[in-house]
Amino acid sequence: MSAEVDSYLAALPPDFRRAAETLRAALKALLPDHVECISYAMPGFRQPGPMGKMVAGYAAFTHHLGLYPHSGTIIPHIDCTPFKTSKSGVLFRPDTPLPPALIERIIRARQAELANPCPK
Repeated sequence: MSAEVDSYLAALPPDFRRAAETLRAALKALLPDHVECISYAMPGFRQPGPMGKMVAGYAAFTHHLGLYPHSGTIIPHIDCTPFKTSKSGVLFRPDTPLPPALIERIIRARQAELANPCPK
């Protein structure tokens, strides 16, 4: 695990830290061979290898946390009800964490997108 990520999490209020640590563990379980890092000022996981792309990141804000699959095309195609979404992520409160099945759907969709990029 990354010392930078540990520092990021240590700075969070206790309830946000627990929620972020739970999400971190879920992502690590889904992406066991990926590289944990900080990208776009948020913790996340990158594909292995020198040119590995970001798969997903997460962040804590004043009133919520978010899971971001580093793509604007994933979240609009996944039913994230009852959670609030943006084009790039799904938001949740520490007392209402994302269900593991939703996290897995988001990650698997992002992995499929990375494995089959659209021709330009």
